[in-house]
Amino acid sequence: MLKGREELLRIIRTISSGGPADGIEALTGPEYDPEIQELAEAVAVMLAKIEAREDRLEQLLAKIRRDTVNTITAVAHALGARDAYTEGHGERVGVYARRLAQRLDLPAAEVERIRIAGTLHDIGKIGFSDRIFSSEDTPLTKEMVDEIHRHPEWGRDILKNLDFLGPALEYVYAHHELMDGSGYPRGLKGEDIPLGARILCVVDYFDAMTTDRPYQRGRSVEEAFAILRSLAGPCLDADLVETFILEVETNGTAERP
Repeated sequence: MLKGREELLRIIRTISSGGPADGIEALTGPEYDPEIQELAEAVAVMLAKIEAREDRLEQLLAKIRRDTVNTITAVAHALGARDAYTEGHGERVGVYARRLAQRLDLPAAEVERIRIAGTLHDIGKIGFSDRIFSSEDTPLTKEMVDEIHRHPEWGRDILKNLDFLGPALEYVYAHHELMDGSGYPRGLKGEDIPLGARILCVVDYFDAMTTDRPYQRGRSVEEAFAILRSLAGPCLDADLVETFILEVETNGTAERP
């Protein structure tokens, strides 16, 4: 029997069932029969080529994901043509959400999901009728309020086929849920609201309060902090509020155009 034959067969069986190729390089040594060395070398080369192809494929998939998110973000920017307040809001919420997630020491992949969700959280507003964007000087009707309350659902529907976004879809869907269950669209309560959505809710409130609107000048950072603290508990996650305030006090506000 060729020396190393059984070991080579064992390794090949392990590889075929999805296991590691540990030991394949050792079988290319001079102490083994030439046939075994040749087969082991061929298997090692084949594995190296497969790994290289997988790396290239993963790089391609990553580029496709980035390009897709960038395209959707560009679509979201179109909201700025209908509502000046929206211009830049998504990007700032994405920045604040990323910074808060990093301060919480969340894994890098989760930080990125939260950032993307923050950038795209209002994309559902694309579905708003013109009357919503032209209602600055008139009271909102019940029908208009109902329409506003549907934008998280519309946002989820727009993004739902992008499987690679994973939990970010739920963060977009739940970013207006409040700790006491009085939020929308599902009335989730407390820990039932995903952490990513609770993060978005805090930073969304802050950026909304500190942004100038045609009918109202943005509040100062200190005023916004005070309001966030007044909402902590019944509406906003109290721990996240304090962590976010510390982050802004330490590193400042997001840049505005």
